[in-house]
Amino acid sequence: MSRTALRLAAPVALVALALTACQAAPEGDGDGAGAAASDLCAQMVTNSGGLEDRSFNQASWAGMEQAEEDYGVEVNVLVSTSESDLAPNVEAAVGTGCDFVLTVGYELAAATADQAEANPDVQFAIVDEVVEAPNVRPIVFDTAQASFLAGYLAAGVSQTGVVATFGGGNQPPVTLFMDGYVQGVDAYNAAHGTSVQVLGWDVETQDGIFTGDFENVQLGQATAQSLIAQGADVILPVAGQVGEGAFLASLDAGSEALVIWVDSDGYETLPDEYHPLLLTTVEKNTQDFVVQAIGDLVDEQAVTDEPLVGTLENEGVGLAEYHDLSPRVSDELQGEIDALREQIVSGELVVESPSAP
Repeated sequence: MSRTALRLAAPVALVALALTACQAAPEGDGDGAGAAASDLCAQMVTNSGGLEDRSFNQASWAGMEQAEEDYGVEVNVLVSTSESDLAPNVEAAVGTGCDFVLTVGYELAAATADQAEANPDVQFAIVDEVVEAPNVRPIVFDTAQASFLAGYLAAGVSQTGVVATFGGGNQPPVTLFMDGYVQGVDAYNAAHGTSVQVLGWDVETQDGIFTGDFENVQLGQATAQSLIAQGADVILPVAGQVGEGAFLASLDAGSEALVIWVDSDGYETLPDEYHPLLLTTVEKNTQDFVVQAIGDLVDEQAVTDEPLVGTLENEGVGLAEYHDLSPRVSDELQGEIDALREQIVSGELVVESPSAP
């Protein structure tokens, strides 16, 4: 396919980041990274969390920028600042005539499905959501696998015997983290004869604590304050920017409650003042998977609905370094976590969740 590449001028109430025209990628070794410049162009639409969310929007855009460098693809982003921007932004992205449209998050599922049906020759991809259409490629991650390791870690470093989690909304991409986290704590208890308690999520009822928002940091702070008051000293917020409130709550309380971040390594994306409280991050390799989706279109010149699924085995998910808190993780505990990772990769240990991709 070779549709005319157009730049979208930012319409009223929409924010677009326009980049320079596509340029030739450097010659390479034939793996796609050094392919000749493509005449393909690609558009991305963020969810209402905005572009610099320190989460999946930001990581997805990094993938788009890398694809521009690797494949000579012209890229552009339409930034949604409210729910009312979502459908118009997807329609506008398609209206540019570009070959590839990436949407990010469940909020954009309906608009993606509508536009995919109306434009069967356009390759769509959607991050953290599944849209069933022959030209929509899901980019999803089995974060329960990595969150299992995070839960085991949290239980191992907890000094109060109480850890916690909360989400922005009760949706599969959120609760998948929470399912793995609770099961990891349970595994630690079973291995060590302990009774570390998890606040904020019940695997059996699939219900727990949610802020109902992914942007209001104050909501996250109030939620984390309540959890800290109940003794939690390790907290996993799965709530985008709202999760930053967990750091603020810990700092304000002087509790030294630790935080496990999600999606992109918080040590690289969060303010320095939070670093002493950042235990690790349950990472999703969104950037590389976005690059792969675009690279496949460049190479194959055909649309597909074949999902890209990140796992521990293909390094689509994992735990980031412990950075400043490395001394809190003993060699013995790390050895147990490494062994569990290998068991998950081999299939000996299966982390189950109704939200698994």
